[in-house]
Amino acid sequence: MTSSAPKTAYAPIHGQQLYYEVHGNGKPLVLLHGGVAASEAFGTNLPLLAATHQVIAVHLQGHGHTRDVDRPLRFETLADDVAALIEHLGLKKAAVLGYSLGGGVALQLAIRHPALVERLVVVSQAMKRSAWFPEVLAGFDQMAAHASQIGANIKQSPMGKLYPEVDWARLMARIAEMESHDYDWSTAVAGIKVPTMLIFADADAMRPEHIVEFYKLLGGGQRDAGMDGSQRGPAQLAIVPGASHYNILATDAVGRLALPFLGS
Repeated sequence: MTSSAPKTAYAPIHGQQLYYEVHGNGKPLVLLHGGVAASEAFGTNLPLLAATHQVIAVHLQGHGHTRDVDRPLRFETLADDVAALIEHLGLKKAAVLGYSLGGGVALQLAIRHPALVERLVVVSQAMKRSAWFPEVLAGFDQMAAHASQIGANIKQSPMGKLYPEVDWARLMARIAEMESHDYDWSTAVAGIKVPTMLIFADADAMRPEHIVEFYKLLGGGQRDAGMDGSQRGPAQLAIVPGASHYNILATDAVGRLALPFLGS
């Protein structure tokens, strides 16, 4: 696995300076982090993927080294930012792997800009808001009221020291506002033609029946694959055992599961 320092740069994208890192060499793979944390959240998965790919780790609006701008956070506009970055880098298309919030951005990228996506890996993200467990939705609904306190706590944490320029209270309020909006992308998901892999924890934050529904809309789980596997659907589904939504990236399991799909 690569251990060299990444190349870092900013791209002028939609009125912001979008920060990104480039790790390794090979076919391009865009990594999209979850809410609050940035590229460091991928842990050992990042160098594992960078051993065979040119990994482009993006810091989304208001996260990490990308300063916030006067624009609400939305999955759709963040996906448009990533599409613009892919074009800015002169790439015809790239594989995309997104976790949680970044998984929603990756999904919208495949929906809105399918010509730019080579392969899609969605990690631990729902395709509709109602799929999250009630206690998760309650947490989203309460986040705005506690944004200042949460932000103050993060500011004093190691992540706060890593990104001292982030206005954490503002970011938490932005995420709370974003997650307050209802969404259901089922119809659009059913129309995705990009080869797609779904990765979830076995104790994830959304209902397991939603995971099955998501997979089936992508063409999976329709029939027996046959002795030679020739009758299987185009999508792939992986479940990480002993993991939750919050620690699924704590090992390199996601990278190890995704690599065969990305390289096939």
